[in-house]
Amino acid sequence: MILTALLFGLLGSFHCVGMCGPIAFLMPVDRSNAVKRVLQILSYHSGRLLTYATLGFILGSVGKRLQLFGLQQQLSIAVGVLMILAIALPAKTFGKYNFSKPIYKLVGQLKTALGYQLKSKKPGTFFTLGLLNGMLPCGLVYMAVFGALATGSSLEGGLYMLFFGLGTLPLMTTAIYLGNFLKGKTKQYFLKAIPVLVVLMGCLFILRGLGLGIPFVSPSNQVAVAQVDAQHSCH
Repeated sequence: MILTALLFGLLGSFHCVGMCGPIAFLMPVDRSNAVKRVLQILSYHSGRLLTYATLGFILGSVGKRLQLFGLQQQLSIAVGVLMILAIALPAKTFGKYNFSKPIYKLVGQLKTALGYQLKSKKPGTFFTLGLLNGMLPCGLVYMAVFGALATGSSLEGGLYMLFFGLGTLPLMTTAIYLGNFLKGKTKQYFLKAIPVLVVLMGCLFILRGLGLGIPFVSPSNQVAVAQVDAQHSCH
């Protein structure tokens, strides 16, 4: 599952460049000093990765509580179904149930803070930019968070989101250096691949929840229950 998170982040980063690209393009990196520029970019990515890993840890902890109640299999299936529905249903359908609306005020505050940091020259500017950037609402991050929830483990949830973030590094770093480099048909090809990947991941989570006895992909219900009992007894 961790490797799928890395792949998800890698392909999904084409979407990230489109959504968060303007922030990357406007970052006040030092163009005259190569070493300083690299350190600034690393600081920015460290902030993003910390936010993602923290979100994964929190959601993984929630999944762990559900696992202790014997709901891990059902949770995995539910996450898979939600991923597929998010792609299959028209966008306007989800527009009627926009869960981001209650937090519009918070999002506005985040954007204001980002704008302030983009103008700042303080040493911690890039790390703070990364932290804030990781908190911005994003459909792709929502999908990754679902995956972290389905891991049923705070550690695995944190690692899942961490590897998702690591997958976004190559293209996001390229965006900072080169600006809007994705254009035309190339961009469209990769954007079309993202929904396919989300659906495949959804199917993987459903298979995992069905407990068909397939090693590493769909372990049997008996094995899953034994693992939960073992974890519970250790605590």
